[in-house]
Amino acid sequence: MLSTPSLETERLILRGPKAQDWPIWRDFAMSGRAQYIGGPFDASKAWRALGHVIGMWELRGFGSFVITPRDSDRAIGLTGPWYPIEWPEPELGWTIWAPELEGKGLAFEAASAARRYAYDSLGWTTAVSYIDPANARSIALAERLGATRDTAAVAPNDNADLVYRHPWPEALR
Repeated sequence: MLSTPSLETERLILRGPKAQDWPIWRDFAMSGRAQYIGGPFDASKAWRALGHVIGMWELRGFGSFVITPRDSDRAIGLTGPWYPIEWPEPELGWTIWAPELEGKGLAFEAASAARRYAYDSLGWTTAVSYIDPANARSIALAERLGATRDTAAVAPNDNADLVYRHPWPEALR
């Protein structure tokens, strides 16, 4: 796989996906926690979804980072730039895989670093997050990140998702 960068925050390391992440990802993807990303998946679809995460790095030169605590290489989620061919615009996405890790600011910390990477290293001038209208936690996180609803933007999935537009890179300096 293409060499992926590693990002560090106060509490986290964001790195490329590894084979050791499969069991943790699979358990998340096959659970009800994956409902807002198209799941729950069966094992076969979970496998293909992880392949999509890995393939994004090869095909686009960027992709989602696996989130790990600084003191462990245990995968706890994904975040980062995401741009499948059917997406209208580049997206910043996130998932935290274990419920006990929610509400600790980890997704905010990770997504902030991933957005900075997309703007500074990839040269993105805009980013959106496509969010299921029922996903109150992701809506709250998007708003905490400074993203605002963009009702004029088109979303994938038959336009069923809400589109949150992230602040321009200059606004984050």
